[in-house]
Amino acid sequence: MNSSLLTRLFSSQLYVLHKRIHTKTPRVRFAPSPTGYLHLGGLRTALYNYLFAKSRNGTFILRIEDTDQTRKVEGSIDTLVADLEWAGIECHEGPKHGGMFGPYVQSERLHIYQDYMNKLLDNGSAYKCFCTERRLNLLRRDAVRSQLTPKYDNRCRNLTAAEIKEKINNGTPYCVRFKLSSDCSSFEDLIFGGIAYDVSLNEGDPVLMKSDGFPTYHFANVVDDYLMNITHVLRGVEWQISTTKHLLIYKAFGWSPPQYGHLPLIVNSDGTKLSKRQSDVKVEDYRNNGILPLALVNYITLSGGGFDHVPGAGVRLKTMDQLAEEFQIERISSHPSRLNPDLLQECNRLDIKRMMSSSERTRLVTKLQELVKQTYPEQSLNVTDEHVNSVLNWAITRITRIEDLVSPKFGFLWILPSRNQEDINVDLLKKLLGHLESLNDFEEGTIKSRLKEFSSNNDVKFPVLMKMLRSVLSGLSEGPSVAEMMHLLGKSQSLDRIKAIVR
Repeated sequence: MNSSLLTRLFSSQLYVLHKRIHTKTPRVRFAPSPTGYLHLGGLRTALYNYLFAKSRNGTFILRIEDTDQTRKVEGSIDTLVADLEWAGIECHEGPKHGGMFGPYVQSERLHIYQDYMNKLLDNGSAYKCFCTERRLNLLRRDAVRSQLTPKYDNRCRNLTAAEIKEKINNGTPYCVRFKLSSDCSSFEDLIFGGIAYDVSLNEGDPVLMKSDGFPTYHFANVVDDYLMNITHVLRGVEWQISTTKHLLIYKAFGWSPPQYGHLPLIVNSDGTKLSKRQSDVKVEDYRNNGILPLALVNYITLSGGGFDHVPGAGVRLKTMDQLAEEFQIERISSHPSRLNPDLLQECNRLDIKRMMSSSERTRLVTKLQELVKQTYPEQSLNVTDEHVNSVLNWAITRITRIEDLVSPKFGFLWILPSRNQEDINVDLLKKLLGHLESLNDFEEGTIKSRLKEFSSNNDVKFPVLMKMLRSVLSGLSEGPSVAEMMHLLGKSQSLDRIKAIVR
């Protein structure tokens, strides 16, 4: 028995078993198309589905909807899975994880869709349409000319059995369309409340199966959600207008639909759409720009509700467990979710702080060491664990990204600076060396007191001495205080930098 036949038999058995399975816990899914990259809206949809399942001991499923093969990008499924894992979103079932309701890639389920398409054809809910693309284009053009909404005129719905047989015998290509009823289907949206919409007033009968044998989103979506026992569908608001159409398909099969909730749009702080040019769409861009996963997750939750965020109470970074514990669908706002970039920076700073006080500290140290070596590949570097830890402790209130610590502003922490020799009093620095070498306590306060004492005893203005030392130590004209720099660099490095000038 070949594998294809085995798969078909298993699918048939699964359908019989399906009627016996009554899940008490939620089963939700994230069902993206493999068209390139995971964007921020997709991450929000995946996150909210995952948190909903996690909060109720449910199951989170990843399903790949690739029925539009013309838009499929090679390798995008692997990238998508990697982005979800990076964000801390764990799939319980999916292409890389398996599960008893697979396959989880729609292009591998074509035989299943064909079986269920035949059921709709048999019960009269669907019909074969032989209209050419040329005729459909003419319909669209005439509608636009008459200032009407373009829609199919349902012409093939009334073909006789003899006409259909003749066209098939002649090899005329066809698709399969669904017969829309004039019922005004309504449903209770988990986020927006009651929604009523008569889809037949604005659309012609929609295509369920294309002439190439691939189902459209609307059909495959319904069949898969039913066969995979999906209990709740949380998806973007752009699909809300299609939900009544999906409910009609459920009704044609005699199936009970899941509950639907539609997440509002994510927009910029001024209400404008997110733009690729602003690098605020792709999750990969945030990742490459030094944003940590938990910071990005918290950033998303701060914009659209669903959690115990108190306005004006400041930002509190929450773990995935805490977010799942707090998550409530009824708290999600139906208004567009406005992003505040300042909150992202604060979330990232708080995540660095969290990692510093946890077992993840070693990861931060290693990451910073690698960044320093990449930024200054030909320099003599000080990247010991002790020095890097000291820098991280000092920087926690000064940076929002680890990458900030390899910017020119903080270059003095790692490499010898290039100095302007003007305004350097070598004799004065030689004298200062002796005072600093005898200093056992090399803490910031002690260093500052010793420098002030030296300034007073040697008839040199304190600001002049500080400017000179700043240039010697860092090559910068501004930045942290000189005593702070010296404490960060440590006694040995600080003195070595002064010695390099006076020799």
